[in-house]
Amino acid sequence: MCLYHRPVLVQEIIGLLEIIEGGVYVDATLGMGGHSEAILQRLGPGGRVIGVDKDAQAIDIAKARLSDERAIVVKEDFRNMDSVIRGLGYDSVNGILLDLGMCMGQIRDKERGFSFDSDYRLDMRMDRELPLSAWQVVNTFREERLQEIIRTYGEEGRYRAIAKAIVIERKNKEIDTCRELAAIVAHQYRGGRRRVHPATKTFQALRIFVNDELGTLRHSLELCPDLLSSGGRLCVISYNSLEDRIVKFFFRERQDSGQFKILTKKPIVPGPLEVRDNPSSRSAKLRGGIKQ
Repeated sequence: MCLYHRPVLVQEIIGLLEIIEGGVYVDATLGMGGHSEAILQRLGPGGRVIGVDKDAQAIDIAKARLSDERAIVVKEDFRNMDSVIRGLGYDSVNGILLDLGMCMGQIRDKERGFSFDSDYRLDMRMDRELPLSAWQVVNTFREERLQEIIRTYGEEGRYRAIAKAIVIERKNKEIDTCRELAAIVAHQYRGGRRRVHPATKTFQALRIFVNDELGTLRHSLELCPDLLSSGGRLCVISYNSLEDRIVKFFFRERQDSGQFKILTKKPIVPGPLEVRDNPSSRSAKLRGGIKQ
């Protein structure tokens, strides 16, 4: 799984964070630990990195990768990072990183139920202890609710046709796998070539809804001002317009109130070489701010 993962915008994040040798930094979306590894390389012996992630499989890999006494790895949703930080005895930290993207290992692990061509059961839960899966949404939610989810979280123009097709299909048999769902969606895009898979927006919508990604993002951003020390820095990488809009307005509102100074007038995006070497980075947008 870790072979598929390349952290995005590493040097740009290190530049924005301005690592203090003995500082404390929170990688609140630890994943496979790539960003934390880069931070540790710049920390002195008194520094700490607190890595937080709700994916148990990612946690196991990150622990092996960050075999360093300065790294503290905790399985927890980043919406609860305040409890993690305070529970470890820290009143404040010098920097927080939120990388909102999925690890390619999660997508390519067919059993996780994220991939278009997976023949395993629909799932899409980052934390497998969550009660609601994509299978339940697709097979039990009424048509109007499916329309709302696909339109709101996927910004999918054909949300009505896709929701209707799902409801018609599930009357004959349950829609069990990602491959089955992707085929239903693709059928609504008959004819013509597409640069991305036609089910991309629908899958995004289900994943965001199942994991409450936007609610978690809003809640977590609200925690950051109280968790950062004066001069502490917050960096956020988003991957779709819904996330980026939330992050942009958060920084703008906090700057207007005098609580933050925005460090990125426009979002930082990967250069052509990074996109070439890591195509999954192409939609990444990095924004940062410093607490006043």
